[in-house]
This record gives sequence, C-alpha cells and structure tokens, in this order.
Amino acid sequence: MGDIAITGLMSVFWWGLFFLYFRKDRSRYRNCYLLAIALASLFLFVLSAGGEYVRTVALYLIYAVLFGLLVVPVFFIYNGILMIIREGRHPAQLLSLCLGIVILLCEVFIFARITGVYQSGASLEDQIRSSTALQTAEILFCISVMYGAGSFYVFMLYTLFLQIIPIKKDFDYVIIHGSGLLDGNRVPKLLQDRLDKAIEVYRKDPTPPTLIPSGGQGEDESIPEAEAMRQYLVSKGIPERDIIPETDSRTTQENIEFSKKILDQMDDRKYTALVTSNYHVYRALRYCKKAGLKCTGIGSHVALYFWPSALIREFIAIHAEKKHAVLFIAGWLVCISPMLLVLIGELFS
Repeated sequence: MGDIAITGLMSVFWWGLFFLYFRKDRSRYRNCYLLAIALASLFLFVLSAGGEYVRTVALYLIYAVLFGLLVVPVFFIYNGILMIIREGRHPAQLLSLCLGIVILLCEVFIFARITGVYQSGASLEDQIRSSTALQTAEILFCISVMYGAGSFYVFMLYTLFLQIIPIKKDFDYVIIHGSGLLDGNRVPKLLQDRLDKAIEVYRKDPTPPTLIPSGGQGEDESIPEAEAMRQYLVSKGIPERDIIPETDSRTTQENIEFSKKILDQMDDRKYTALVTSNYHVYRALRYCKKAGLKCTGIGSHVALYFWPSALIREFIAIHAEKKHAVLFIAGWLVCISPMLLVLIGELFS
C-alpha cells in the first residue's frame, strides 16, 4: 500500500505540474517533457498497483513499450513509401522513410549489442573498453539516433495531446493561417481543411466570431491568399460582415503580427482562436507568443500519410532555433556522457 501511495502521489504531482505549466503557456517546449514524465509516473503507478500480479503487469507494460518502439519506425517506413507514391521523390517527402530506416537499424543494433553483452557475461563497461574504434563510433551513432528519436517521440506526444484537449466554443475572433494557392487563385486541399475547421468553429459558437483569413499575394498568385479564402468562406454561407481579410502577410510570423494589428484596432472582447493544420499548431502558438497574442490553437485535419513528414519538419524547425539547439546538444552530451567517461578513463589509464 505504501508503494501505491508513493507512486500515486508522484503521478499526481507530475500531472499537476504539467497542467499548471500547460494552462500558463501551451507554447513552452518544457511542456513536452513534463507530459512525458507525467506519463512515465502513471506507468510506475500502474506497475505498483499490480500487487501480487506486479510481474505480469510489468511484463505486459514492457511488451507494450517494445511493441511501440518497433511499430513507430515500421510505420515511418511505410509512410515514407506512401509519400513517394503520392507526392513524388522530393527530398522533403523522404524524411519519414529515412528516419524510420535509421531508427529501425539502430534498434536492431542495440538489441544485438545488449544480447551479446548478456550472453558473454561481460559488463557493458568491459564491452565498451574492448570495442574497436569503428564499433565505438557505431555505438555513439546509435545512442545519438535514439536520443534524437526519443526527443521526437516526446514532441509528437505533446503535439497529439494538443489535438485531443477540449476546446471552448466562445471565441470573438478566429485567425485562419494561409498557404499557397493553386493556379494563382484556387484554394488547395490543405487550406480548404483549415477553412472548413474555422467554419466548424464559427457554427458551433453561440455568438459567431469574426473570421480573419490571413495571407498576402505571392509572386505566382493573381490574388492575395486571404481574398481566395474569403471567397471560399462566402461560398460556404459565411456572411461578408463576419470576415475581415488580412492581405499583407508573407510569412507565418507576419500572419500572426498583422492579424494582431487588426485585433488591436477593435474595442470589444478579444477571445481569439488560431486555426492551422494540426501538425503546425504548436509552432504557430510559439509565433503567437512572440507577437504578444494570446489565443487558442485549433488544428485542422491533415491526411494521415502527410502528417509524419510534416511533423518531422516542424521538429527540425523548432530545434533550429538557437535556444533549443543548445538545449538539444546539452541533452545529447548528457546521454553519451557515461560512455565518454569510460573512454576517457581508458585513454588515461
């Protein structure tokens, strides 16, 4: 009973801490890891609650984790093949395929390594000391890949969590993030999905909000994106009086900043939602924070086969920021530090 109480309190603490920071600011990257720790604490609580069946519970939980570790790279490989078939061989479409192959190979290598250590009876430290330079490089590479994959999984979990939390239905304004047009004036499927989601929010709201389609005119476009979006909204029955197009922005950051300028001119209440593709919600919220815009992120539907590659690009874009690049490298150094200490000790012994 003592173990159950301790793990239960730990789980309550971590979940409480996560929701505290989540409620305060959904755009903070620490939320990703707080959610992962909260889930891990729940794992420990379930394990301790197993009582006399603790070994059986632990075995099933371990099987579930191992199954998940195997399924994710296999899914990425399958998704990558599907992306090539449907979208072509553009480098951006190969991200999920390449990631899946690399993770799967590393998992096989690590499993073989662990099995070899177990069968030989030698400690992992002795195995590292006896490794050749090539074998050491292979181990470092696999640890690095698994660290990167783990960081991505944590990010993916939080992104999914953002999609399942309840969303209030009382907004005053809904900003719709734009994208490029087809043939210079037609709304593509990705943008239609965003507009349809905004229309859904509009119709479910007891006091329909003002919609702000946001997007300027590109060099290959005959009209601003926001104007094409306005025409689509009107064709779906949204009154003209409830639409204020923002037609000057060229980037995601400008989408937010220029839409905020429209809001700043209003004297009424400003409960705001931002609608964009579901994989893009987290990064869009970060742009909102930079612009000083408080809003709720709402994700629109995206084809399942397109989602993994898009999410990988989001992950890379976030870690390209100086702060997160430094933290990512610091975390990597912590992960490889035990191995580095053994190698340094062997070098100076």
